Amino acid sequence: MWDVLLSAFVTLFIVIDPIGVAWLFVALTRDVDNTIQRRMAARAVLLSGVMLLVFYFSGDILLKWMGITLPAFKIAGGILLILLAIDMVFARQSGLRSTTAGETHEAEHKKDISVFPLAFPMIAGPGALTTVLLMSGNAANSALLWYLVVILFAVLFITLLCLLYAPRLSRLLGETGANVISRLLGLILAALAVQFVIDGIKQSFHQ
Repeated sequence: MWDVLLSAFVTLFIVIDPIGVAWLFVALTRDVDNTIQRRMAARAVLLSGVMLLVFYFSGDILLKWMGITLPAFKIAGGILLILLAIDMVFARQSGLRSTTAGETHEAEHKKDISVFPLAFPMIAGPGALTTVLLMSGNAANSALLWYLVVILFAVLFITLLCLLYAPRLSRLLGETGANVISRLLGLILAALAVQFVIDGIKQSFHQ
């Protein structure tokens, strides 16, 4: 059980990338008062948490309703996470875990970015939503299902801390430091994503 929990924590932490989100948060709120920054951070984590929980608990129902088997979703999710890992290794941003150029331009002119683009797609983006669906599918029993919820809350709490202390983090790491950490995490995510694909292929043959 502990290996499943550790794998879930590492995967979700890397996919959400609290340090990378904090860096972008600072860039989008550089002219915003600190108090308002903190409110936006708390609201964004709350909203993204609700979104992730909905996907987590309704994932199995959603897959069955669409006629998608769990092995097929594991393969598709693994491929999606591989693409995300490639972006991280090459230190580039894409719509998988951040905003496009047009969306960033729109966000810069918004007073409140807690819903868009902070909650979605920066925190609860396609990669994170895919990951929680895979987490719920890997839960062998109800106890493990709730342990994984604790893992989700832990990652969101770390994300909240990173957002609250985002200005300090950005000064401490700088863009180069953030990119180095992102590249290292990307390598780990690539290996985990490949494992998802392998597990999905194995399960599809067993079925």
